[in-house]
Amino acid sequence: MTDSIARLDALATRCLTAADIASGSEYNAGGSEYMVWRLWGAGPPVVLLHGGSGSWTHWARNIMPLARHFTVWVPDLPGFGDSGLPPGVETAEALADIVSSGLDDVVSPPAPVSLVGFSFGGIIAGLVAARQRDRVRTLVLIGAGGLALGAAPTRQLARVTPNMTLADARAAHRENLEILMIADPAQIDEAAVDVQMENVRRTRFKIGAIPFSDALVRALPRISARLVAVWGARDVFPASPPELRHATLAAHHPEVDFRLIDGAGHWANWEAADAVNAMLLDVLGAGTPARA
Repeated sequence: MTDSIARLDALATRCLTAADIASGSEYNAGGSEYMVWRLWGAGPPVVLLHGGSGSWTHWARNIMPLARHFTVWVPDLPGFGDSGLPPGVETAEALADIVSSGLDDVVSPPAPVSLVGFSFGGIIAGLVAARQRDRVRTLVLIGAGGLALGAAPTRQLARVTPNMTLADARAAHRENLEILMIADPAQIDEAAVDVQMENVRRTRFKIGAIPFSDALVRALPRISARLVAVWGARDVFPASPPELRHATLAAHHPEVDFRLIDGAGHWANWEAADAVNAMLLDVLGAGTPARA
């Protein structure tokens, strides 16, 4: 963990919620698994959900700017980072059940919340918003999949093997960040490599083809929140043009606020943090800071 992220972690309050869903659920194996939530700041609650092969650290450059205006809740999704993975939890729907239940524990209903999901976390955020219905004020999707619009071909990823030297492993992770996550190689600093290495190492949930499925599309009719959809203009994942993504969302949410972040790749909330933070403060309705 880099010094800056370690300092950010030290400022957080940690909370645990059950990751076994409800007794009798088809996903419940009767074990004791927990979902770890971190919170910063004060004000209206905003929940940030990280991407695949990730953790709360996907949001390391966004948390404190938001925490000046909001109570920022950032969980590790089940099977990622510090959170446990109950046996039998293998689908986006199962993850969303756990997250939705945990959200009720950390922010008691009917208090309104806003959800922000990055990449795979955008799918989960959409599914949670569909479960929470009117309670979710704003749903922001950043580079989300689940629209069943195909996937663009990408270069073959560098292999990371256990017998690699640390230097070789870091070089491979850096290359993979350049292939998939960050458009401008100059933005791939040592902290980004550290975050990527640690998150990949600790990922246990297999996302498989979920990002290319229709999981989010199927949830859209049940989402009543204001919808904001954002992609980095240089995101390598979408096979479809922005106009088709916009139309797919607008078919269910005609008033969708659709935006592109100039120059940014998939992990826009890291690469173009200032632009993403300004956008989030705008769409989430930040006013006077809750605390300095």
